[in-house]
Amino acid sequence: MKKILSIAGALMCLFLNVNAQKANLDKVVAVVGSNIILLSELNQQYAIYLNQGNPVDERAKCYFLQQMLVQKLLKQQAEIDSIVVEESQVDDELDKRMRYQVQRMGGQERLEQFLQKSVLQYKDEMRPDVKEGLIAQKMQAKITENTTVTPLEVKKYFEGYPKDSLPDIGAEVEVGEIVMHPKLTKAEKQKYYDKLDAIRLRIKSGEDFGFLAKTYSEDPGSASEGGDYGFIDRSTMVKEFTAWAFKLKAGEMSPVFETEYGYHIVQVIERRGEQAHVRHILIRPQNTPQSLERVKLKADSIYEDIISKKLPFATAASLYSDNKETQYNGGMMLYADNQTSRTTFVPVEKLDPAVFIVIDTMKVGSISKPVKFQSQQDGKEGYKIFFLKSKIPPHKGSLEQDYPKFKEQAQREKESKVMSQWFEKRKETTYIRVDDEFETCDELKLWIKKDSSK
Repeated sequence: MKKILSIAGALMCLFLNVNAQKANLDKVVAVVGSNIILLSELNQQYAIYLNQGNPVDERAKCYFLQQMLVQKLLKQQAEIDSIVVEESQVDDELDKRMRYQVQRMGGQERLEQFLQKSVLQYKDEMRPDVKEGLIAQKMQAKITENTTVTPLEVKKYFEGYPKDSLPDIGAEVEVGEIVMHPKLTKAEKQKYYDKLDAIRLRIKSGEDFGFLAKTYSEDPGSASEGGDYGFIDRSTMVKEFTAWAFKLKAGEMSPVFETEYGYHIVQVIERRGEQAHVRHILIRPQNTPQSLERVKLKADSIYEDIISKKLPFATAASLYSDNKETQYNGGMMLYADNQTSRTTFVPVEKLDPAVFIVIDTMKVGSISKPVKFQSQQDGKEGYKIFFLKSKIPPHKGSLEQDYPKFKEQAQREKESKVMSQWFEKRKETTYIRVDDEFETCDELKLWIKKDSSK
């Protein structure tokens, strides 16, 4: 408890320090070309680092300053190459970060109390830096877009490993699933429709939309913010939601409508061309014992068809699974250990414990009986049928078994070399200065050339 309090205290002092610096003359800690980096910006990055649960360590600022220098250099090139990002992308990234911060602090009110400002004010302050970061990412992607590795390069990369340094690969499995959620009848859903329609009428009678969203909305991502989603474009939401968001004028509110998530009402706050600033209220219909029994009988029937060879597992997944991500992939679960590639081989330790319990005793090639489940993400209930396609025991990395892994590593290494070469060239032609306070940072010694005028 004392450690938690000390970190919280450090965070509060840091934010007060940032605010004090902004109120007075802010210190320039680095210059990259025509771009400057302020001490308050560096402290803000460090504050986010602390708020993510990391230990208090002033040396981390060296790393953050290095990353900010890299970002400024990429931004400078992006301006030359006319690289831009859509405002909707910035909105999405800001919303994602705010949801994480709210979760870390235990609610929006606690976060706002801690920041001494509203979430909307904080988002406005963060917006320039978030936008710059997205532009830098896009610039980096452009620099490496034609970087690929050949099978021969992957083989050479693998052979570069000392035999006693090959990585230990943990147990992995390939697991297919058919996910089936209960379907409510119109009569079973009617009371949820009526509940939301009554809320809509209260808003039309003059009650505050934001207050009612905080009170009744069952969308964990927006309820605490009064249902506010920020700006969206036509690709952000499911089609039914998008249809109403771009049909309404500013200030107008939709009737109750249904999506896969439940019943909604949406209000448009502002329109900017192909973007709409919206807020909504969501009511999720709850399963009934009858609906659960219906889906169980259907799952049992599908299971019997699969084990009797009347229906291949992959076909059953495409016809009946409610998991859109795996429905047309033969029902196979996908695992991503980075942002660029996914594989059907899932590390056992990354499996949902409820899934592991089922497949742990299964033989390769076997099908499980329907298993009742409840999602940890959204609380949805239903039944799953599992297929254990393969199981690879723990082993030393080998090119034959683990080619995709070594290909990904070789790809990252080659991209890193391309970026290093790019930075070396740009550093030679770009004015870079770092405040003396940070020039002893190991992370910066090789990256920054000394100012000859000193």
